[in-house]
Amino acid sequence: MEAGYPRYLLYGLLILGSWLVSCTLHFQFVHIYLLSSEARSGPALVVLRPSVPITLGATFPPDPSAIGADEDGRPSSVVSSSASCEGRYVYMLDVPSRFDVLSGCVEGAPAFQDEYSMCSLLVNAGMGPVLPPATGDGSDGDTGVIPNTGWYNTYQYALEVIVHNRMRRYECLTDDPAAATAVYVPYYPALELQEHICDLNYTVRSGPSSEFLRWLSSRPQWAAFGGRDHFMVAAKTSWMFRKDATGTCGNDFLEHLESGNMTVLTYESNIWEPRNREFAVPYPSYFHPKSAGEVAAWQDRARAAERPWLFAFTGARRANGTLVIRDRIMDSCASSSRCRLVDCSHGIQGSKTCQSPRTVVSAFAASRFCLQPRGDSFMRRSSVDAIMAGCIPVFFHEGSTFQKQYRWHHPDPDGSDRRYSVLIDADEILEGKVDIEEVLVSYTDEEVAAMREEVIKMIPRFLYEDPRARFQGDMKDAFDISFDAVMGRMRRIKNGEDLG
Repeated sequence: MEAGYPRYLLYGLLILGSWLVSCTLHFQFVHIYLLSSEARSGPALVVLRPSVPITLGATFPPDPSAIGADEDGRPSSVVSSSASCEGRYVYMLDVPSRFDVLSGCVEGAPAFQDEYSMCSLLVNAGMGPVLPPATGDGSDGDTGVIPNTGWYNTYQYALEVIVHNRMRRYECLTDDPAAATAVYVPYYPALELQEHICDLNYTVRSGPSSEFLRWLSSRPQWAAFGGRDHFMVAAKTSWMFRKDATGTCGNDFLEHLESGNMTVLTYESNIWEPRNREFAVPYPSYFHPKSAGEVAAWQDRARAAERPWLFAFTGARRANGTLVIRDRIMDSCASSSRCRLVDCSHGIQGSKTCQSPRTVVSAFAASRFCLQPRGDSFMRRSSVDAIMAGCIPVFFHEGSTFQKQYRWHHPDPDGSDRRYSVLIDADEILEGKVDIEEVLVSYTDEEVAAMREEVIKMIPRFLYEDPRARFQGDMKDAFDISFDAVMGRMRRIKNGEDLG
């Protein structure tokens, strides 16, 4: 060689150069493939994150057979395009296990054998135990109206768990809080309070939720908007979370600055506070369908039900006559041959009677009107049960009406309740100026039929679908309506609007 280099050195340089070219080409190929793969599969931040309380997810898992899958075997609920998720991304907080009130709900735990424990009440993703088939002899209170599928013995305070399980399957969850429109807080303040709701020690009642709020406000996700982009469910009425140390039951969860910044969904809101950030959503009833076909079939069933009773009431008196309107209503019902009374006043047996879905729904499905006086607060779960049964609700206070409380779920936010309900002034009843039966009998058959049809049309807006299933059909339930409204609020907050 002219330069005097050994021949093997030249061979070595040729081999090294060939290896470098090969590596460069390989890197470019892999980079191009990954980019094209990402484009095919959608944005990387659309993920399905596991349930935050690990024990909850292990105890109440979604039904895999009910969740559809695409051709790649992924759950179809998480296959989404960036366009369909634009402005709808949600970040789900990871809540420490010490705040998991259902941590003891593991398979085989003794609590599952106790019908009054939270574990046994919240099985099936919060819907509760499956309603057993009707006995057929009427001993369970069922007149044959309730189907044997899609119905559960749902605990009235179970909405926190039901919503959490729906959010677990939400198609636009993201692991990037900066990309999220909203932050979902999967904490259960109502279930936490229920364990010691009337404890004599106020610190026992308020301490755990106060500790949680301190933890929440210390998270980096909180800092950006001071929690105003956070939302959660508190499955009791507003008043139960606004008690100071002088109150006998409840705590001050909603009185804290932190909870006041969030959007909180409760069963009853303070409608007299104009800058309220809590919103009332319907109690969960007993019907949790998996398809629009099931809903339509039930609507037909409610429409065709024979209704021999003019009106019905399900409930109990209050001790020492502390709620006079309920006493007057029960007296009126008991003395009328046109009223179906389900009296829950007689101890444990009476309580069990009113906790029987078949008894309650059958009584309402056999009646034209269902009386809904206030109980411990203005809203009653019974009013939602009446809607499920196609029974026209009769309210006795404006604060109990759907137009005032369930504004998102009211069929016409700017319209009147008169199309599907009756409002009788409680004071006029107590003063003897008005008789309930005389008011109700004054409605013609045609008017009753028209009002009942409006009630039956409202059924989808007041029910909660089976949170384990991929719902079949085009229908928005109570969760969808609430969630759309929450996300609308969050987008306006992110745009700088000062929302009350």
